[in-house]
Amino acid sequence: MPCPSSCPPGLLALMAPGLALMATFSLPSQAGDRRALPVEKPPGVKGRTLILLDVNTKSPVRIISENFLSLQLDPSIIHDGWLDFLSSRRLVTLARGLAPAFLRFAGKRTDFLQFHNVKNPAKSRGGPGPDYYLKNYEDDIVRSDIALDKQKGCKIAQHPDIMLELQREKAAQMHLVLLKEQFSNTYSNLTLTARSLDKLYNFADCSGLHLIFALNALRRNPNNSWNSSNALSLLKYSASKKYNISWELGNEPNNYRTLIGRSVNGSQLGKDYIQLRSLLQLIRTYSRANLYGPNIGRPRKNVIALLEGFMKVAGSTVDAVTWQHYYIDGRVAKVTDFLKTRLLDTLSDQIRKIQKVVNTYTPGKKIWLEGVGATSAGGMNNLSDSYAAGFLWLNTLGLLASQGIDVVVRHSFLDHGHNHLVDQNFNPLPDYWLSLLYKRLIGPKVLAIHVAGLQRKPRPGRVIRDKLRIYAHCTSYHNHNYVRGSITLYIINLHRSRKKIKLAGTLRDKMVHQYLLQPYGKEGLHSKSVQLNGQPLAMVDDGTLPELKPRPLRAGRTLVIPPLTMSFYVVKNVNALACRYR
Repeated sequence: MPCPSSCPPGLLALMAPGLALMATFSLPSQAGDRRALPVEKPPGVKGRTLILLDVNTKSPVRIISENFLSLQLDPSIIHDGWLDFLSSRRLVTLARGLAPAFLRFAGKRTDFLQFHNVKNPAKSRGGPGPDYYLKNYEDDIVRSDIALDKQKGCKIAQHPDIMLELQREKAAQMHLVLLKEQFSNTYSNLTLTARSLDKLYNFADCSGLHLIFALNALRRNPNNSWNSSNALSLLKYSASKKYNISWELGNEPNNYRTLIGRSVNGSQLGKDYIQLRSLLQLIRTYSRANLYGPNIGRPRKNVIALLEGFMKVAGSTVDAVTWQHYYIDGRVAKVTDFLKTRLLDTLSDQIRKIQKVVNTYTPGKKIWLEGVGATSAGGMNNLSDSYAAGFLWLNTLGLLASQGIDVVVRHSFLDHGHNHLVDQNFNPLPDYWLSLLYKRLIGPKVLAIHVAGLQRKPRPGRVIRDKLRIYAHCTSYHNHNYVRGSITLYIINLHRSRKKIKLAGTLRDKMVHQYLLQPYGKEGLHSKSVQLNGQPLAMVDDGTLPELKPRPLRAGRTLVIPPLTMSFYVVKNVNALACRYR
């Protein structure tokens, strides 16, 4: 098979007639094609795969947002009480580790959220605090927030252990209520007070995150147009506080008929967005604020029809087109599901469908994947919050970047389910550490990779799917441990055997730093703890994040990728032209 035109000359000499090109990501159309071509094994060659890897360093194939990996908080944190703890020093430290990023405040309960411009509704009623088991609970939180360390105007609290313990008890009880609502698809109204909004914005601002707030789209007039009165009250309050916020309207509008027995078609939703844009332009603080939407669900036929109707009317009104994706039903998932390459590849088809519609009406418009997680229905304990879920998460990041999706918003940073990055003890879970490595090492410039190797001949009629996923970017400019021109590879090995990779062409004989992430403890893939290069990862006793130390590899050494692992490799001093400048 002839070598691609972008293949470096040095690689030609290494490719014997028996080698086959396994994966080439230099063109978008090839990103989803992972079928291996059948080849004859030369005499004397064993069945093991020898992989040769090179990267096109001349120019990037994509450039994604600096905020590519972003976060989401679900409004359910109002219901279960966690919103009052967002000022926790530990939570803010964890969030800062993933900055810069967007923080999207949205979810299933977005369209049941009502804003009330009062500081404390319980006191205004003359009744007790909002929690039945702790008298004056709200006052205790206020006192915690007053006696704060002030860093650049930020309110950072160290909440007493007894308060956290009581909050966990409350959250556990509320978790059952929230699950009942989710499975019955019947949601109760939520009240967001001015003080709660202050806490939310304080968390985002102090963490280096830009807040995106999704407004309630289900407040409707008799003619089914959007009733913007409550949204206007929220906008005026935030403007009076000079809060820098971007906006959305609604969440998964394709599900409205199921939620309230009343649908909103794409055309009407587009008119609602135009109405919201007009409101923003009337308020000086938000006259140039960004607006994102329509945040549709999985692009099935009826959802695509809704998106088309929306794009016809309001395609030019939004700054990015958004949709959601959850891989599997969390109620029936098992650990082997996270190892299926067919599951990893389902996202490619959705990307193509969304891109086709967007490029038809507004060519070049940015596309975001908002609200992505391993499982739906809140996830499952010891599965969607385990090491195994990281295979889906890291492949999602690589696939979206390689196909030009500008931002991906992870659901969720902290919530009542099991898809989160941080648990209710404020301990980081495996996907948090994976995200932290990604933020520290991966820059916005995506590079084309060229992989060739020996592959076993497939049985007739059988497709061999690629269980070795390799992606390449310029190393993050914010990482001062590496000079500009360095390249970072990240690799997912779903094989149950180790794989060897020989760096070729421009990567040959360069010094490499390895960051190998593996499960820690006897639970294996079910583990909620991870180790980096053999050392367990955890927050330091003083509440800071640990240093992520690499393992230097000898120049020219073959990379050995252990089975069922995720790893990052920084190839130093490549002097890649694509990576020298921002």
